[in-house]
Amino acid sequence: MAKPMTRHADTQMIPISFTLNGRLQEIDVEPNELLLDVIRERLGLTGAKRSCDVQVCGACTLLLDGRPISASTTLAFEVRGRSLMTIEGLAENGKLHPLQDCFIEYGGFQCGFCTPGMILAAKALLDENPDPTEEELKHFMHGNICRCTGYKKIIESIMAAAKRIRETKKT
Repeated sequence: MAKPMTRHADTQMIPISFTLNGRLQEIDVEPNELLLDVIRERLGLTGAKRSCDVQVCGACTLLLDGRPISASTTLAFEVRGRSLMTIEGLAENGKLHPLQDCFIEYGGFQCGFCTPGMILAAKALLDENPDPTEEELKHFMHGNICRCTGYKKIIESIMAAAKRIRETKKT
């Protein structure tokens, strides 16, 4: 349930409904309220992080209708009638997604700050291209920055997940 927000008396609220991690959400937002603030502060989903605020680092990446977006530069009302996924919605029935498993297994994270955005961006790639080359992966992921690693473990994690997902679909 959404947390109540302090609003200015003269601000007109916009009622929106959208699907969040498979569940319908109905909430009133201010016209200039950022999606990241609604998700983190009002809905309590803290996986997406605030970092650059200018679509450079990828820490606030969410999936809107399956495509990666920057939640720190998207107005909340823009998700009306659409489907939004956060890292908290990626696991199904208590089972981690193969990307999450592989990031753990292959050490694709250090501090974890960028990891939710990395995983969601990688999911969008693998949904579109289940068998990317390493070069395609690097190109697609260029908007997600990690300040802890040299990306080797991240790339290994995503490539391993891609293989695991393909093998699962064969059975």
